[in-house]
Amino acid sequence: MREKGVLELAAQNGEALTFDDVRLKTDFSGVMPDDVSLHSRFSRNVGLKIPIVSAAMDTVTEYKLAITLAELGGIGVIHRSLSPDEQASQVARAKHYLNGKIGAPITVRTSDTIEQILNMKARRGFSFNSFPVTDNEGRLVGILTGNDFTFCINSALTAEQVMTRNPLTANPDTTVEQAYALMTGQKKKALPLIDEKGQIKGMYVFNDVRRIIHGEATHFNIDSRGQLRVGAAIGVGEEALLRAEKLVARNVDVLVIDTAHADSRPVYETLKELKKTYPSLDVVVGNVSEPESVKRLADAGADGIKIGQGPGSICTTRIIAGVGCPQVSAIYQCAKIADDFGIPLCADGGLKYSGDIPIAIAAGAHSVMMGSMLAGVDEAPGEIVFVDGGQYKSYRGMGSLGAMAESPSARERYSQTESGKDRLVPEGVEGLVPYKGKLALVIHQYIGGLRRGMGYVGAENIEELREKGEFMRITQSGMRESRPHDIKLTKEPPNYPVGR
Repeated sequence: MREKGVLELAAQNGEALTFDDVRLKTDFSGVMPDDVSLHSRFSRNVGLKIPIVSAAMDTVTEYKLAITLAELGGIGVIHRSLSPDEQASQVARAKHYLNGKIGAPITVRTSDTIEQILNMKARRGFSFNSFPVTDNEGRLVGILTGNDFTFCINSALTAEQVMTRNPLTANPDTTVEQAYALMTGQKKKALPLIDEKGQIKGMYVFNDVRRIIHGEATHFNIDSRGQLRVGAAIGVGEEALLRAEKLVARNVDVLVIDTAHADSRPVYETLKELKKTYPSLDVVVGNVSEPESVKRLADAGADGIKIGQGPGSICTTRIIAGVGCPQVSAIYQCAKIADDFGIPLCADGGLKYSGDIPIAIAAGAHSVMMGSMLAGVDEAPGEIVFVDGGQYKSYRGMGSLGAMAESPSARERYSQTESGKDRLVPEGVEGLVPYKGKLALVIHQYIGGLRRGMGYVGAENIEELREKGEFMRITQSGMRESRPHDIKLTKEPPNYPVGR
């Protein structure tokens, strides 16, 4: 990434800039916005179809939002204010939502009762209904499907009494195309794969196979097994390592060491232990805002780094603690170091509009993490409330008094594990954000703004935007001119909330 004149000059003068201080310069463009590539990376080995990551906050990311965002091409990071078991269960829900070839399908024994199986399904958060049935030697003898559960009127019956016998099977080398042909020909929704001894070596599920064959999953962010990608946040120390063990067992794609200040001894110790225990698993670390911090984390083995200390709309760290670098300058300075290590940066916080996304990427980010911009969607946790005739959803910082009072993980994030609940020092606030509707419609507007920004710059892909994007500094008068003015708005556009 080449030097950015305005940002470099600001640094030389001891100044730091953020989104409202700059705009991107336009340039000759030979690319149309709808033709640009948005593929990027969250970490060394975890790719993105769109450069959007959801924040690990209890009012933003649980399994529902993580599933939908992965279907749209991004990735969700499930928050850690859940118990380790519940967080692992939510990861499992996301991972099992879509499968190409299931390498190790969940099986049940012939002696298991339907009640036991349903309880297990609820306890582990499974959304699927197809379970191969095995005998005591592990050989396939039948299968339970949704129809079998639906028409079972006595839950005390065993799997052997209810199952469909002589299920359609295939050999372990069966391709997804062959599976589709077999399943459509026989009108079967599940296809167990067995070896010559009758042992189960995998399984295909028709709905997922159909999505793959017909291209419905083209824009999904999926792993090598055809499952949706999902991340999960952890803290530091022994609790983090125990939590990581449960998450890895559920095939989480990336762990995020989630702290307010990642340039600290506990973070380095946890990172090194994780990389030693799980060398092939990506670990993203955050948050920092100084290039020296990025270098230390890179040397310690980080696979991705989150940039941002205090830019979030619900964060008060800069006011309470007096620290933090304005976000655009923080991204730029940190990217100059991260690029030397080949480590992707995620710009966490400070975004208000879709136009802030191309600015963050042009400054050096590979992806952006969103909290308030996603908090009001249907898929985010929480109920819709009515205030003064408007619809809203709750949104709070993990450093808010409410979050820290309820969650030991939130207190740990802000290094207040030893503080009593009456002696907490909050670094965030609680409030409401306007209800936004379905996530897909919201992401469409954000991605639409990014595409148009890339078109104006003449960048065909994310790396080109990082390289070619140049900035001009604007005054407050310039920003006022940039917004709608000299008009009374009568209808709020979907991508420009009135009143901000």
